[in-house]
Amino acid sequence: MDLSKVLSITGKGGLFLLVSKGNNCFIVESLADGKRFPAFSHDGVANLENISIFTEEEDVTLQSVLQAIYKKENGGLCNVKMSDNNALKAYFAEVLPNYDKERVYVSNIKKVLAWYNILVEHKLIDLEEAPKQEETKPESAE
Repeated sequence: MDLSKVLSITGKGGLFLLVSKGNNCFIVESLADGKRFPAFSHDGVANLENISIFTEEEDVTLQSVLQAIYKKENGGLCNVKMSDNNALKAYFAEVLPNYDKERVYVSNIKKVLAWYNILVEHKLIDLEEAPKQEETKPESAE
């Protein structure tokens, strides 16, 4: 699963695919309706690849959490009742037992589950690890 081109934009529901980069903006395409538009850095653009979830130990990547949900649901949609806060917390505790209950709010859980469903509907989620980019070390001048 490669989340490097999947974006969330503050104030806009749903998820967006990065189509291209302009001089001072990103061209994104809505997964909901396929419409394209420019998004600027001041719009609060977040790359899903860079999001992590607080746990009681070290933070866990969003990709790992999404894959845990994928395993739990056997690749299907998540059908937790979004209006039942206790059910949401219990579900998330099954997926990520050591999540930090003080810093991960119900609104965060709802967002993760909604993103999961969007990604499943568009077949953008699987159990494969994202390809890691090799770090290039600067050559030393000798």
